[in-house]
Amino acid sequence: MHQFHIEPLLGSNAWELAGFNIAFTNSAMWMVITTIVLTVFVVGGMKRELVPGRWQMMVETFTGFIDDMLEANVGKAGRKYVPYIFSLFMFILFANLLGLLPLGIVGLHPFTFTSHFTVTGVLAIISFSIVLIVGFWKHGIKFFSLFVPHGTPLPMIPIIFPIELISFLVRPFSLALRLFVAMMAGHVLLKVLSSFVIDGTNAGPEFAALVAVPSFILMIGISALEILVAGIQAYVFALLTSLYINDAEHLH
Repeated sequence: MHQFHIEPLLGSNAWELAGFNIAFTNSAMWMVITTIVLTVFVVGGMKRELVPGRWQMMVETFTGFIDDMLEANVGKAGRKYVPYIFSLFMFILFANLLGLLPLGIVGLHPFTFTSHFTVTGVLAIISFSIVLIVGFWKHGIKFFSLFVPHGTPLPMIPIIFPIELISFLVRPFSLALRLFVAMMAGHVLLKVLSSFVIDGTNAGPEFAALVAVPSFILMIGISALEILVAGIQAYVFALLTSLYINDAEHLH
């Protein structure tokens, strides 16, 4: 179960600060790998050739996709958020896809750090920090009017305001939980099926035919589905972040 086991890479006692273990772990290593892969992908597509190659076209396609999404949800003001939303979307997408690589066959173990709530929680907190900063920077105290829907009767404001405020504060939790649960559930299912394949094979030819082979076929299908889920979850995270930014940019 290497997917869910965070292990220090340089010794558990080698990294301590104020009594806290800050060891460089396999999770941190895959974050670094994801960052490097993303950087190479973007830099490789910034050649600005008159006739763009496939690499440049891929980067421009993703950039245009994020730009169109922000323009549709935020308007012209959303263009300045393209670098952040693009980085967020691609970072999550690459993290999800790298975690699906079948590297265990060569002794390496991919690690999908987006299947850990601490990581998705930090990404959600960063996004909501931007929302709060933009909201208060542009609107000041009027930003609190976001929690009072237009046309709310005056006697209902004391009831509606706390409900809307709590709903707003829960958004980072729900945003992080959605990505975490989707990636965790997929990997758990793949691990369970892989145990069926191994145990069925070791139990003999009969169990291999009845258990191992069907489980292996199902694993192939679920792996393909996980690739689709990896893209969908990255898109949902970026989309909801852009919608929350729209609330900060345009009070309704």
